[in-house]
Amino acid sequence: MSRLRLIFVAVALWVGALTAAGQEVTYTDSLAFRVSPQELADSLIAYAKTFMGTPYLLGATGPDRYDCSSFVRKAYSGIGLDIPRYTWTQIKVGKAVDDVQELRRGDLVFFGKRQGVREIGHIGIVVDVDLMRCNFTFIHCAVSGGVEIQKFSHPYYLMRYMTARRILPED
Repeated sequence: MSRLRLIFVAVALWVGALTAAGQEVTYTDSLAFRVSPQELADSLIAYAKTFMGTPYLLGATGPDRYDCSSFVRKAYSGIGLDIPRYTWTQIKVGKAVDDVQELRRGDLVFFGKRQGVREIGHIGIVVDVDLMRCNFTFIHCAVSGGVEIQKFSHPYYLMRYMTARRILPED
């Protein structure tokens, strides 16, 4: 069996496992079949960065304004992956990442609406991980600055962090 066919079968099984568990994952392009998981994460982040500075507007879906979940959906569409529109459905996609030290570039990170309230209110995409400091940066669409890159160690996000999900295939 050729290497390309093996990759295709592996990704098809991976997508099948996600959809069998009730997850809404659809590839709209074949980019995921042509590149390594690292290259896929690089492409996702590069595409997401093209929206830097785009303003936030609750409920907006682009192209001139986004809210956090529509921005994440748009970024993933750039690599041919169609994910659900809202944070409460995006948190059901992919595989849970239980430990911050297990995060990888491209993972989704979720934050609570308010400190101490266990209700999802915000989402971003991991850009870089610093395992030595148990820290990461993420790109998101924030009320105050639109699409920007933020550090997890910022007290606002540190106190509201809830969980993470992995959508991209693993090595």
